[in-house]
Amino acid sequence: MKLFVSSVPFFDADMTVHAYRMMTQDGDKLLGAAEDHRMLGGELLAPSLEFVQNIGTEPFAGESDLFVEISKYQLLIGMPLNMQIPPERLVCIIDKETLTDNAAFAKLGILQRRGYRLAIEGFPRAISMDTAVKVFDYVLLSCKDERFNIELKEIRPFIFKTRLVITDVPDMESFDKYSGARGVLLSGNFYSQPITKGNIDISPLKINALHLLGQINLESFDLGEAANIIERDPALSISLLRFINAMNPDRSRKIDSIRNAVAILGQNEVKKWASIAISVGMGEDRPSEITRLSLIRAKFAENLAPAFEMALKSGSLFISGLFSLLDVILQMPLAKAIDEVAASSEIREALLEGKGQLSEVLKLIFAYEHADWHNTSLIMVRNRIDIEELSQAFLDSLHWYRQLLDAIEDETDEEEPEEAGEAEG
Repeated sequence: MKLFVSSVPFFDADMTVHAYRMMTQDGDKLLGAAEDHRMLGGELLAPSLEFVQNIGTEPFAGESDLFVEISKYQLLIGMPLNMQIPPERLVCIIDKETLTDNAAFAKLGILQRRGYRLAIEGFPRAISMDTAVKVFDYVLLSCKDERFNIELKEIRPFIFKTRLVITDVPDMESFDKYSGARGVLLSGNFYSQPITKGNIDISPLKINALHLLGQINLESFDLGEAANIIERDPALSISLLRFINAMNPDRSRKIDSIRNAVAILGQNEVKKWASIAISVGMGEDRPSEITRLSLIRAKFAENLAPAFEMALKSGSLFISGLFSLLDVILQMPLAKAIDEVAASSEIREALLEGKGQLSEVLKLIFAYEHADWHNTSLIMVRNRIDIEELSQAFLDSLHWYRQLLDAIEDETDEEEPEEAGEAEG
């Protein structure tokens, strides 16, 4: 089956990601290639669960929980019990209409006893709240629902027994308004809203990092000048040496200076390392999801270069995705943030004006990551993009991000024993 697959984060009140929700859409059906009579077959095929069974929850959610929708029909035929999906990280989302089917409702008790956690989408009016909190670990309410405020008041007395998830939160003002509820989780577009005004003062280390970004984004930058900038920042120097050692595990090539390191790597590898290392470093005082999203957007954009017949612009696409949340990371308007990194005019045009070749790729990425399947399909049709190619590009970007995290963790683990040995000596 040709399937759109994305994951949406659930934040707690501290802007820490608690879980992700898998969002899927039958691509054929969305693009008008499927008939209504296929609906029941689609319910029984359960592509979302098959994805989880085949590749696990980690690519979508890392070490966090993954929320996945389970339909009434899937419950009735025994899913996910008849699949090889361990319950530890999976939260099953049940539609409130399922509660009116006695046979399906009985299956929920079996899932509970097997260790699966359950979430109900929508206010559970078919049963009492006293019963609901015994069955469901989470209740999901959408800000877009016309009864949202009424239902929010009705559920407040019970949130010490079940966890409330508020979805479709549009902006930070709404996030601040609803995040005071005990144990609440929130999802929506609020965390990636553009900054229209903000600080213009940046810490010295960030200024140095931005100077390096500006340097490497020149059409043909000077490696010697890049080395000068890196040497002024101990964190960047350490990161660079770890990066080059990871590429040279047997330590056959000795590195005696930062200049030596950048000369060995060359322009392309220095540019790739610096773009990632600086984005991660600058995002340390922002929610970790911002850094994750920036990196996944960057790799997703790069992966889509062949589909858009833009292979020669893959580097620019990577940087465009990486810089798409620079205003959120730096807490300043995007135009000012782009000035700080001296991005090319093509990247600037795509990010600030939504124009040019690069912008079409970014628009597709933004629609896809928010599960805006309508606009996703429009852009695909306009650019003759294949569904499977698009989905694979996204999945590959998730795998790349996990490999990147594993590499960083491995380097950190290797560094600690060495430091301990030096201390003993």
